[in-house]
Amino acid sequence: MSVNVRVPTILRSYTKDAAQVTAEGENLKAVLADLEANYPGILDRIVDDSGKIRRFVNVYVGEEDVRFAEGLETATADGTQVSIIPAVAGGC
Repeated sequence: MSVNVRVPTILRSYTKDAAQVTAEGENLKAVLADLEANYPGILDRIVDDSGKIRRFVNVYVGEEDVRFAEGLETATADGTQVSIIPAVAGGC
């Protein structure tokens, strides 16, 4: 299954400045493993040492936040859009 992955600006140094890349996998965990194989170091910025999505990173498969779906086991159908979005905090 090939999916399109939207990469935030802060992680583009891993993807040679590409804003969007493709990855393979039947679920998000496999997609992220494929990203790591092709763009070493990127996985550590998305998941923590326990293998969970980092607190300040949001990941969407299609329009659905994976935290409210099946987490890393969320299915990724062929052609699906995966979006990695760093959380924004702060302000007055």
